[in-house]
Amino acid sequence: MSSQYRRFDRRKLQLKPLCEREHLLDLSTLLEIDDRPPDEIDPKFRGIAESMLAARRSDAPIILLMGAHLLRAGVARHLIRLMERGLISHVAMNGAGPIHDYEMARIGATTESVARYIAEGQFGLWSETGELNEIINRAAQAGLGLGEGVGREILNGAYPHKEISVLAMGYRLRVPVTVHVGIGYDIIHEHPSCDGAALGRSSYEDFLIFAETVSRLEGGVVLGFGSAVMGPEVFLKALAMARNAAHRQGRKIETFTTAVFDVLPLGEETGTEPPTDDPRYYFRPFKTLLVRTVRTGGRSFYIRGLHRETFPELYRTLGALEDS
Repeated sequence: MSSQYRRFDRRKLQLKPLCEREHLLDLSTLLEIDDRPPDEIDPKFRGIAESMLAARRSDAPIILLMGAHLLRAGVARHLIRLMERGLISHVAMNGAGPIHDYEMARIGATTESVARYIAEGQFGLWSETGELNEIINRAAQAGLGLGEGVGREILNGAYPHKEISVLAMGYRLRVPVTVHVGIGYDIIHEHPSCDGAALGRSSYEDFLIFAETVSRLEGGVVLGFGSAVMGPEVFLKALAMARNAAHRQGRKIETFTTAVFDVLPLGEETGTEPPTDDPRYYFRPFKTLLVRTVRTGGRSFYIRGLHRETFPELYRTLGALEDS
């Protein structure tokens, strides 16, 4: 049966090389590792760090749910170091995450001016970035998740800055980096090389890998950095699946720690779900990560601040407590 609706003809598009793009971020924006202990440990950071160290001791998952802005904040080195130390055992990112990670690994720069390039009709239409679609297609054909396929490509390929690639280092360390896409959200979906079936298949493989990690979450930790929709929503569905299977096995997934890091002012009381006439109700990390999923026995923390400041602060707090 043929459709009654017309499709956009992607053959009309003009792709340009990345060398013609003005980049807003480059290697100089990456923060160096600073292992100095904090002058004074914030009680909230201490509580989160202690939960992470306890989870590592008990071999429970420590999951990072992240928006791509965390990479743009320049903390890739901190993130990779925590993966190496077993203090992050699963990274779940949105579809923009591998784009920034891939571009930084390949050319040492990323991010364009949306305002400029959308006006020119060039936003997102860069040849080298579109080659990610070919990598994703191969991953789908091999039965791999999107994150694993891209990570393997960067690690094994001729990428001059692969040491700062979270996906490549995840593949090297056998730490799952899963990618949870929404069709049409990301610039590589504009490209003629994008195959929706491959994108969906490889990202769904990642969802199943993520759900498997969540199935072992008892005693673990979930960190949410800058993902207002993907992180809480994907976690909610994976937790439902995990708890459903656990109940049939006579197990429980109730006692774990969640922490949300964002810039919204939520107030002091973040352990109670706000009413539906409160705008904060519609901020999913609040009701999902801080309240609903830990209601049966876990605990939660909210840290307000810029990722470029809060992620290194968490890193330094972990170091201080490890050494004490």
